[in-house]
Amino acid sequence: MNKPPMLTAEQALEHLLSHARAVSETERVAMQAALGRVLAEDVNSVVDVPPLDNTSMDGYAVRTADITKEGAVLKVNQRVPAGSVGKPLEVGCAARIFTGAPIPPNADAIIIQEDTTLIEGHPDQVQVNYIPKLGQWIRRRGEDLSAGKVALQAGTFLRPQELGVAASAGLTHLNVKRRVRVAAFFTGDELALPGEPLKPGGIYNSNRDTLLACLRSLGCDATDLGIIPDRLDATREALRKASKDHDLIITSGGVSVGEEDHIKPAVTAEGRLDLWQIAIKPGKPLAFGAVRKAEQAESGEAWFIGLPGNPVSRVNSQGGLDLFPNQSSGILTSASWGDGLIDCPAGQAFEAGSIVKYIPFSALLA
Repeated sequence: MNKPPMLTAEQALEHLLSHARAVSETERVAMQAALGRVLAEDVNSVVDVPPLDNTSMDGYAVRTADITKEGAVLKVNQRVPAGSVGKPLEVGCAARIFTGAPIPPNADAIIIQEDTTLIEGHPDQVQVNYIPKLGQWIRRRGEDLSAGKVALQAGTFLRPQELGVAASAGLTHLNVKRRVRVAAFFTGDELALPGEPLKPGGIYNSNRDTLLACLRSLGCDATDLGIIPDRLDATREALRKASKDHDLIITSGGVSVGEEDHIKPAVTAEGRLDLWQIAIKPGKPLAFGAVRKAEQAESGEAWFIGLPGNPVSRVNSQGGLDLFPNQSSGILTSASWGDGLIDCPAGQAFEAGSIVKYIPFSALLA
């Protein structure tokens, strides 16, 4: 009996994305706890940003009507640093002003200090060396954000720059989606944690720290369920435990067809397996499905992804890509050595100088 053809990477990705569901629960958190979270509702600014017209440069606030020719001399009768408010500007006068300071009433342009000359012996006079344009070097009130207007939209992934926008809008707390809860466990009697003695045939569990760090860098609430023995009953019990309080279960190892690979039959017994084996290398035995919630009071399922393999490739100083010498899926040092992946279509060979599709790791974990 012929096996059905394996899905391509594109088909598998489309299948996984078609099952994605947004988290509905929300919580209110302080600004400094919102990094890496997803905004649950639109955020409106409570103030105009900036709150007043202000100068973007150090120099002099002037009335353009007073400067009809180059070399005009004005009287400097006030000094306006940031955080203070100047007096209305009189005819024929200039105000010494510093970056961020509010524009005095009646002033309509800023002359940067490099375009002026102080009159020797007259510290209260300044010569303007060119005719200014109306509004130059003035940042207008509300030009960045207007009070009552949307500053950030619902669904925004909150990076440091978005938190800065929210702070400038006068906010201290944000309503965000709760974190996606992910449980991870690792199968293999050969595995040991770093710091433990290695038994004969043993290997340290490097995938644990790699996978959990990836999940947390994506903003997930990741739970480490540890190393599970290579037994069907233990694997099924781990799946039941993981399904209880989590949205997604991710496993590492045990998804192939060997006698010690129990993930496929365990997931089938505790839920269902929708996808198994993809036409990619490394990563062919990637699995996707769902596990029933363990508690009778709960309904629904936790999604399941079974992961194998490790990625390999890198950008060099000439803008090309170097291939790691050892392409085995078990060589984790290649992932540390590399900067990203080459997307190599099935059946296509590459030669030196070929143009390839490159996927940086930074794009996958942003």
